[in-house]
Amino acid sequence: MSFSAVYIPVGVPTFHLESAQDQFDRSVKLLKSVDESFICPDKMLLTLDDLRSYLDGINPDLIVFQNLTFANAAYMSEVLRRFDCPLLLWTLREPVIDGGRLRLNSLTGAYSAANTLRAFDERPFSYVFGSPEEDAVRQAVTDCVKASAVKKAMKSLRLSAIGHTPQGFGFGRALDSELMSTFGVELDAIEARELIDMAKSYTDEECAEYLDRSFAMTCGLDETPERNRLDHARLYKAYTDYVKSHRIGALASRCWPDFFTSFGTPVCAVLSLLNNDGIAAACEADVYGALSMWIGMQLSGEPVFFGDPVSLDEKENTITFWHCGAAACSLARQDTGAVIGVHPNRKIGPAMNFGCEAFPEATIFRIGREADGSFRFFLAEGEVLDKPRQFIGTSIVVKTDTFSRDVVEESVLDGFEPHFVIIKGRWSGALRVLAEQFGFDVYDY
Repeated sequence: MSFSAVYIPVGVPTFHLESAQDQFDRSVKLLKSVDESFICPDKMLLTLDDLRSYLDGINPDLIVFQNLTFANAAYMSEVLRRFDCPLLLWTLREPVIDGGRLRLNSLTGAYSAANTLRAFDERPFSYVFGSPEEDAVRQAVTDCVKASAVKKAMKSLRLSAIGHTPQGFGFGRALDSELMSTFGVELDAIEARELIDMAKSYTDEECAEYLDRSFAMTCGLDETPERNRLDHARLYKAYTDYVKSHRIGALASRCWPDFFTSFGTPVCAVLSLLNNDGIAAACEADVYGALSMWIGMQLSGEPVFFGDPVSLDEKENTITFWHCGAAACSLARQDTGAVIGVHPNRKIGPAMNFGCEAFPEATIFRIGREADGSFRFFLAEGEVLDKPRQFIGTSIVVKTDTFSRDVVEESVLDGFEPHFVIIKGRWSGALRVLAEQFGFDVYDY
């Protein structure tokens, strides 16, 4: 389903229309530069009849509601009566202050519109004040477009829980009714043994292309015992077939102990390759970890890192995140490539074994739960440093913008889950908007 962002510029003809027209033209230019598919009217909407006629032809997923001039509450009421989607309220600066005529009075219009929004059903909305050329306005529009597009895409997401979380990892569990009612996400479920049985049923010939793909994407797979290589290819085919046949966009897979005890080969490298293929794949059956990964991939368009915070260095102001070996191949350092090794505890391969490449902007993110079950977002930003592998498995070293020790101490005291996602780029703005749209609290570290 295509995403539809709509511009609704309202006003009344009793103000300075030359100034309003100038702001309208510049606003359209800005919106089209953010998203060329932005739906904009051909003219300013200066009467309720003009507004109603325009609204009859749209089906928005995001509304940018702007007071070109003052307009009374009836304009916003007409919009709210028809649509229930994310909304950005945009106020323009008064263009001229010279002791003469008030040209626009956009700000008073914003108060009128916001009062109606809160009175209507306390619907959450975003707000920005400024002229079309201001960076803050562009960023606010961009964040709202990104967040609203992710929220719409969630309604088409099928997320799979493959097996149950291990004992003591209940933070990753999710109810299908809760995922659907809160996020609009459909939860599919399958036992890990079903995919293991699928993998066992394949012949070596049926899995040859998956083995070839694994060799092409990784380094050192030839050092893995042949039996484990072949079984890895079987698992890779089983997971890929399941994902395709069930239209899965993200998954949370059980990993230990089943794939060691019942199959003899870990699933780590399979999850790595799925992440590289654009399927958000979390281990230890962490459903909300997988959803966090999927959101990060939607925003950045690239694979994300999933792992535990395991080390703190106050001198470098860094936090190291690590996991057993399921990071996407494309995250590997260029000087090593996606090295294959063994699982650090079970000493069985293939599992990924590399440090991640540096990137100058990074966001640490997690969908978390309060003690009462309500949802919240963890957010922190920084950069990923140029560091080699820190431990057996896959690792990434993040230098945080704020003091890293504070990030760790405060988030531990706040009781956050031990799995986090590291996204390429700075996405806190869009994630704050997304949390706002869902009515979640944000813990910004």
